[in-house]
Amino acid sequence: MLDKLEAIHNRFVEVGQLLVEPDAMADMKRFSKLSKEYKDLEKIETQYQAYDSLLSNIESAREVLETEKDQDFREMAKAELEELNPKREELELIIRDLLIPKDPNDSKNVVLEIRAGAGGDEASIFAGDLYRMYQRFAEKKGWKMELLDYTDGTSGGFKEIVCSVSGEDVYGKMKWESGVHRVQRVPATETAGRIHTSASSVVVLPEAEEVDVDLNMNDIRKDTFCSSGPGGQSVNTTYSAIRLTHIPTGVVVQCQDEKSQIKNFEKALKVLRSRIYEKELEKHNNEIGAQRRLMVGSGDRSEKIRTYNYPQSRVTDHRIGMTVYNLNAVMDGDIEDFIEQLRIVDNSERLKEGVSEMA
Repeated sequence: MLDKLEAIHNRFVEVGQLLVEPDAMADMKRFSKLSKEYKDLEKIETQYQAYDSLLSNIESAREVLETEKDQDFREMAKAELEELNPKREELELIIRDLLIPKDPNDSKNVVLEIRAGAGGDEASIFAGDLYRMYQRFAEKKGWKMELLDYTDGTSGGFKEIVCSVSGEDVYGKMKWESGVHRVQRVPATETAGRIHTSASSVVVLPEAEEVDVDLNMNDIRKDTFCSSGPGGQSVNTTYSAIRLTHIPTGVVVQCQDEKSQIKNFEKALKVLRSRIYEKELEKHNNEIGAQRRLMVGSGDRSEKIRTYNYPQSRVTDHRIGMTVYNLNAVMDGDIEDFIEQLRIVDNSERLKEGVSEMA
């Protein structure tokens, strides 16, 4: 492990020097990649320096025990070792976790899309519940959530809602949420008290930057229309809403949340870039093969990943067989335990696949 840490330290120093070279800003794409690499390496470098200092203190204490004859000094050294050794084990666990190769998209912001599935009005209501769940989760993480586009459900909730979430390592946390979420409860419209099962799909896209996707604006058709609200009512009489169609791939996105056409265009372009990036990423992962298709990292949109059972206050994640009985807390954004267990299982799978070796 020390050899790996030393190699990372050398690369950290090298990247730092490259970033301050006079011509560093000449190639913005290269500069952006170097800046991201520096930030990622810095996390390991910080722990490495702490670990190196800890090992030095342990070695000094051991030398005192081996050479010092004064009993008081020996007792002090012994007490220090009893305190330092557990810290060493704890720090080694942290470093091992950091050395597992991370998804390069983990540090990205995301575009979050929630769509009502089977279940009619109840599915739309549930889509609204999921949206509020992620709102609360984002608030707890200190992230910023921005609405991009939505279509209201006829009885509440949303048929579809699209938003962006920005902050630190958002995709690294949110990526586990992609898939079909199922709810079992008695709908408000049900007079006989029967439990219905409905579903909504969640898609979490890493937000692509300009350096990730080179869009040719000549390939994009831009249409404008009036923003509309519930029931098709016109929100304004200006053509501020934007619909973008990427002709080569057929991907269509729209944004009508802002009153400004320019702002709607910028937001729609962000979503378009992210959807195209996801297509390229999916193609790349399929080419790599089964090694990257880990148990909890498939991101299959049709995969049923979680069930929310209201009568029993039960939430079950089917990928890892984890069940909790605190549904109200989960719907209030308390999903960190699910995310952490999914991360642990994914890391374990990566190690089994032998992808933990440094390149």
